[in-house]
Amino acid sequence: MDFDLGTIRLFLHLLAVSVWVGGQIVLAALVPALRTIGPDAPKTIANQFNRVAWPAFAVAILTGGWMLGDVQVGDRSTGYQAALLVKLFLVAISGVAAYLHAHARSRVGTATWGAVGGLSALAAMLFGAILATSA
Repeated sequence: MDFDLGTIRLFLHLLAVSVWVGGQIVLAALVPALRTIGPDAPKTIANQFNRVAWPAFAVAILTGGWMLGDVQVGDRSTGYQAALLVKLFLVAISGVAAYLHAHARSRVGTATWGAVGGLSALAAMLFGAILATSA
């Protein structure tokens, strides 16, 4: 059993991704119930979540980059390299869409960017699993 800096790094990455992706799933499920509490309840809860979510996103980016530093990407297959590029693109889309979701001024914009952010976050997580199992 290896318990080293790489294990801690992976744990922090998985924890951060769990907060970022899992939190979005939970919030999406709670929105209908929150609306029954009051029209501002979803926004209030989302703002509180953002205090945890954005630092988690930053930790995921930092630990992901740190892990990537240990990979000889040029020595990997074209399939691995393509999957890595797709994952990085999806992570970027997830962050941008979450930002646009938080700053949307219409219900349609909020819903659209929330859906794009959540789906891209899930897809990035899937591509992370693809990369991890294609080592």
